Amino acid sequence: MKIYREENLSDFEFWSGATQISEKLTNKEFEQIECMLEELYPDGVDETDINDLFWHESETVASWIGTTEEEILERY
Repeated sequence: MKIYREENLSDFEFWSGATQISEKLTNKEFEQIECMLEELYPDGVDETDINDLFWHESETVASWIGTTEEEILERY
């Protein structure tokens, strides 16, 4: 059974390697990424795909907010 829900990206519970990036993003950055995801996936996207994007495609996610993965990881 699949259960779909609408959720703000900033409230999403990331896991594994995706937390390295997600824990250092601001609410404004989450909003920018969320807009991009809504444009790319108008019918929605599942939790695993979101998590994998932040984990394995973090450089792409960083580029959507005008920065690099390295710059995000260097934040306190």
